[in-house]
Amino acid sequence: MALMARVVTGTVAAALVVTGGYAWADIHDFVPGILTIGPEPAPPAPFPTAPGATLGAAPTSVVSTLDPAAPTPGAAALQAAVDAVVADPRLGPSVGVVVSDALTGEVLASSTPGTPRVPASIQKLFTAAAALSTLDPDSVLTTTVTQAASGRLTLVGGGDMMLAAGAGDPAAVNGRAGLDDLAAQVAETLRLTGGTTVQLTLDDSLFTGSATGPWADDIPGLGFAAPVAAVAVDTGRLSAGEYAPRTDDPAMAAARTFAAALGQHGVTVEGEPTRGTSGAGDTVLGSVDSAPLGQVVEYFLHTSDNTITEVVGRLVAIEAGLPASFGGATQAVAQQLDRLGVDTEGLTLADASGLGDGSRASATTLAELLAVMSSPSHPELRTVMTGMPVAALDGTLSDRFVATDAAGLVRAKTGSLPGVTSLAGNLLTDDGRELLFVVMADQAPGPGQWDARAAIDGFVAALTDCGCR
Repeated sequence: MALMARVVTGTVAAALVVTGGYAWADIHDFVPGILTIGPEPAPPAPFPTAPGATLGAAPTSVVSTLDPAAPTPGAAALQAAVDAVVADPRLGPSVGVVVSDALTGEVLASSTPGTPRVPASIQKLFTAAAALSTLDPDSVLTTTVTQAASGRLTLVGGGDMMLAAGAGDPAAVNGRAGLDDLAAQVAETLRLTGGTTVQLTLDDSLFTGSATGPWADDIPGLGFAAPVAAVAVDTGRLSAGEYAPRTDDPAMAAARTFAAALGQHGVTVEGEPTRGTSGAGDTVLGSVDSAPLGQVVEYFLHTSDNTITEVVGRLVAIEAGLPASFGGATQAVAQQLDRLGVDTEGLTLADASGLGDGSRASATTLAELLAVMSSPSHPELRTVMTGMPVAALDGTLSDRFVATDAAGLVRAKTGSLPGVTSLAGNLLTDDGRELLFVVMADQAPGPGQWDARAAIDGFVAALTDCGCR
């Protein structure tokens, strides 16, 4: 018992020694603990405020809007200007003019506005409006390759006549999709199945009827347009250049280009491509998409491309349940103008682009369409108004109005055929008033249309300078 007491006493004493030593070490911060003789630590810094979390200034508009109170040009002075341009001998004896107020739609001045005349390429405004009021502007044209059975491929045209022969360019409209990209997709799939020798069929059955319709026989050779097809490379051009001659069979030329691209990717195409159709149950091996339709419309307005306008006209026809042909396209476009409330009296369309002989339209029809497209009630058509070329800046107006104060203030669609010069669009006056205008001359003396263009440009430039009160 005494021994146990001594053991307990010794243990407690040792513990006290150890405990006291640890406490001393804790106070002097040699070991972890809550005791210290060190200075009291500073309080923690506040949580930082992120600069992005602070509210900025209220947003402000960087684009000024037109003042609805801007003065309207005086009707008498405007009519005098219209009468003067109509009497200009450079335009010949058949001239139609309309000038109207974009905000109110009121016609301010005119001359024989209801007489049907040859519109030339300002007719493309009809096709553009019909397309954007019936079709999805974000939709694309898809070129597809299908396989019916092992070794049997079909190139299926979806309406894209602006394919690139090589790789597609995602920043381009003409050449957005590339046949080389399509060939690479197909070749990769074929390598996985082990079949790299094929026969190629072309399915270009999307469009029907004549590929050149009312056009003169020499149109493709002169480079003004290609035969309309369901698939093509660079709208069928045989060489570089805006007016390069076009192949007489753009779809088959595209099929041969695709066959060559397959060869570059290790796929052997036996024989020449032949025409046929793809079946509903065929397997899709690859596809490439065009630029969105809205961009395609802006492209043909800027460049006045006849071929692409005809393609879009056929898409409008398909949407309307009509044949995808020249006749179906013109019928569909005219019907849509009626639905938009445009006066189409005297309207006759030979094609969708204005290139063929036989189209007639009045300045009134064009002026009313401009008013509809400018109206807030048709926001889907604003792309047509903003897609037209700008004076002295781009498209077919890049070299016009250059030495005038109208540069940058006129946005319009041009039209030109032998003996025909036309211009239709909108402009901004010095007083900040937006006007809509149409000028059509279809018996202008030649040779060429330079003098007629100068007369029209002078008239339109004067409108931008016009206080006209």
